[in-house]
Amino acid sequence: MNKSNVDEMLLQMIAHKVRETQEKFSRGEALSSADVNTLLLKSQYNNINHLDEKLNDVTADVSSLKHSFEILDTKVNSRLDLFEKHLDTFEKNIDFKIQKAVNDNMKWSIGVIALLVAVLKLIDVIMAKLPNFF
Repeated sequence: MNKSNVDEMLLQMIAHKVRETQEKFSRGEALSSADVNTLLLKSQYNNINHLDEKLNDVTADVSSLKHSFEILDTKVNSRLDLFEKHLDTFEKNIDFKIQKAVNDNMKWSIGVIALLVAVLKLIDVIMAKLPNFF
């Protein structure tokens, strides 16, 4: 964690009083309200520093997570583009097969119709030449 000049100044301001209070406590002397407040201030300062370190950790984790999501987004978009290309190729292939099937069907239909017309015309010609046969 990077401490600012203000952080250092605050520590220096209470450091002397904290040492005095700790020495007083170690000698078994009673602590005044000011002594207790100084220790509480030091404790709160330590808590703030600890929370600040944790916030830096969380910020780093969020930044890392954001980077991971950016990589994931890039990969997903890449795969989506590839899928769309394959889908487009598949659709064109299906369209081609349908068109080929329609063309083959039309060829067979026209061929059968032409053959039927030819057979009927042949029957008509034969019937015209043999009117008295039936």
